[in-house]
Amino acid sequence: MSAYAIFSLKDPSLLAFDQRRQTDRNLMRVYGIEEVPSDSQMRTILDEVDPETLRPVFKDVFRQLQRGKELEKMEFLGGYLVSMDGTGYFSSKRIHCSNCLEKKSKTGKITYSHQFLGAVIVHPERAEVIPLPPEPIIKQDGEKKNDCERNAGKRLLAKLRQDHPHLPLIIIEDALSSNAPHIRELQKHKMRFILGVKESDHAFLFDYVRQAEQEGRVSMVEIEEGDTLHRFRFINQVPLNASHQDLLINFVEYWEITSNKTQHFSWVTDFTVSNGNVMRIMRGGRARWKIENETFNTLKNQGYHFEHNYGHGNNHLSVVFAMLMMLAFLVDQTQQLACQLFQAVLQKESSRRSLWEHMRALFHTLDFDSFEDIWRAQLYGYKITGFEILDGL
Repeated sequence: MSAYAIFSLKDPSLLAFDQRRQTDRNLMRVYGIEEVPSDSQMRTILDEVDPETLRPVFKDVFRQLQRGKELEKMEFLGGYLVSMDGTGYFSSKRIHCSNCLEKKSKTGKITYSHQFLGAVIVHPERAEVIPLPPEPIIKQDGEKKNDCERNAGKRLLAKLRQDHPHLPLIIIEDALSSNAPHIRELQKHKMRFILGVKESDHAFLFDYVRQAEQEGRVSMVEIEEGDTLHRFRFINQVPLNASHQDLLINFVEYWEITSNKTQHFSWVTDFTVSNGNVMRIMRGGRARWKIENETFNTLKNQGYHFEHNYGHGNNHLSVVFAMLMMLAFLVDQTQQLACQLFQAVLQKESSRRSLWEHMRALFHTLDFDSFEDIWRAQLYGYKITGFEILDGL
């Protein structure tokens, strides 16, 4: 809980948190912490924690969203869009552990790093995202080779289905994921998909579509929306590539045309595409970017200090800190989605960074019993009616 409090309060470092731990009574009151360990104690303790033991906490928060009917706000295309992508959060040429990924340069110098594969539930029309437990991309036990995003994806899909066996999930990813082994993995876990695809990587597929168009088997539709023209070309039940012609997918190509520019996108999906749903499939596919914009960019630029090294350790410390940061982000996003008081404070403060700075100032200055009291103080203001004069002052 002490480590979680660091990321909940958006403290810039363990040192900043440690300097307040003996005098900040709100840590005990608001977070229910009996004794706050020193920064060195915290690193030592957390280094031995298995990151997998944190997964149930994500499920606890997720279950509250389900029970409160708040998750329904994120429903799209009859399920929930899950955007997946990898990102790095630690890199060093000196500090490393047995779990680090290693990249050797031409001169023989090694760069050590930590990455994870993130997964967040997104909606094209909502700013909020719901983070799911990320999957660390680290050297696995007994392995000398680096782990990779593809292997992490297999583990993540299996864990998602284990955590949420009946949840209708629609996986949205970039063009690197549009391959037969990954699609079969999605099918195995009964997950639907909208995956980006590029002609440079799927020449057979695009040639097949062009041939089908000449034969009159491809559908074309144009939809005007204000000053924007949406142009689609789609066909159902076509082979993914030459080596997996038994794997049939549905193909959507899209041009967004305005007076200033034209953008082009294409996807493969297991949704049967029609004139009636092609626009929504497109919006679902483009929502993939929310893991970059509303997740990773928010963590890097909105006060979460995502790329700051809070501690590396010898075993699990770096991964545990990353998991706890994502957990704090999940709680914040849950409040932004479901709590009218938090929404009002965020609107008043105009930015998350301003909200965190004001919240931290109140937290470390006045006594509060809960975050609800802190949000009310930020929204409505507060009055100090008395003070105590200490002996000798």
